[in-house]
Amino acid sequence: MSVENAKTFGAVVTKLINSENISRNESKEMFYQILDNKQSDMHQGAFLAALSAKGETAEEIAGSWEAIYELDTVKVSPVTSLPLVDNCGTGMDSLKTFNISTAASVIAAADGIVLAKHGARAITSYCGTIDILEELGVDVECDTDVVKKSIEKAGIGIFNGMSPKVHPNALGRILSQISFGTVLNIAASLANPALPKYAVRGVYSKDMLESVARVMREIGYKKAIVVHGLAEDGTLGMDEASTLGETFIAELKEDGTIVNYSFSPEDLGITRGTRAEVASLNNLEQEAIRMIAILNGKDTGSRSDIVCLNTSLILYLMNQCSTIKEGFDKAKDIINSGKAIQKLRDWVQEQNHDTQKGLVKLEKLILKAQSLQLS
Repeated sequence: MSVENAKTFGAVVTKLINSENISRNESKEMFYQILDNKQSDMHQGAFLAALSAKGETAEEIAGSWEAIYELDTVKVSPVTSLPLVDNCGTGMDSLKTFNISTAASVIAAADGIVLAKHGARAITSYCGTIDILEELGVDVECDTDVVKKSIEKAGIGIFNGMSPKVHPNALGRILSQISFGTVLNIAASLANPALPKYAVRGVYSKDMLESVARVMREIGYKKAIVVHGLAEDGTLGMDEASTLGETFIAELKEDGTIVNYSFSPEDLGITRGTRAEVASLNNLEQEAIRMIAILNGKDTGSRSDIVCLNTSLILYLMNQCSTIKEGFDKAKDIINSGKAIQKLRDWVQEQNHDTQKGLVKLEKLILKAQSLQLS
């Protein structure tokens, strides 16, 4: 790294510290240098922290996404008759819940929607989507061709955003060294190897709704729902639709317009839950057992309600229902039919180098879920 190059990079960091925005091209160039490890660890960390503290613009996020996708993402093209859909949250939210979007994805896939997911291990919480799926028996360290096969055969698969088999050059290195939220929670999650054109994406702040929707439009999404939900007190928030308080949405329509709206649980006939009911258990095995209890219909309480609400957004996005309320009811029916827990079995079977090992692990958890005592 030359002294001149370091000074130029540092000057951009100074701009961010002074709350000045940078262009999409500047952001792309900065991330190219970070991904190529052309700056010191001090400079890389300073840039990410300064950008996060300032608050990222749509152009800055798009630039970082572009660098990650071009330089550090394996490209995968599953062959499916239906369009690919992603469903994930950014993390970084103030309300730490269990893995709602993961369960919602399984139910949506059980209704025939093709999910090409892209997730990571926990950074700011205890249990990320990769962590919980590994506990359930899905092979999250597999090659991308195994994920491709799972998407094609099971209708659902996940690319591990922290794996060198998915992002071979630098992303895993960076994510493994930070424990605070950054632009990577958004930009890296958008760097899906299968590049789906439809998605439900949760964000950690209400202020990010429209900007993330604009980013998704700019990088080629055809339709998207960007969501942020509030807790009972209206202050803490989650990167999911909420059954505790109001939910805010920025919806990217097929014609490129972005529509903003909100709803409360009562608007959909849903009984409000509490923060304690949807909180993370901070125990991977117990998290997995409780998720299975939702998918097999044993748990029909608040945890099931919030999963079904988030499933309904996927169903609504892909025209599987005409309203979010209809999608909520449909999600309950999918669970009751037994299709959701079977879809999880299909996923474990297909996304695995050792199918038998994965299925044995899952079935043991299913047995434990059947004997689970729910309060």
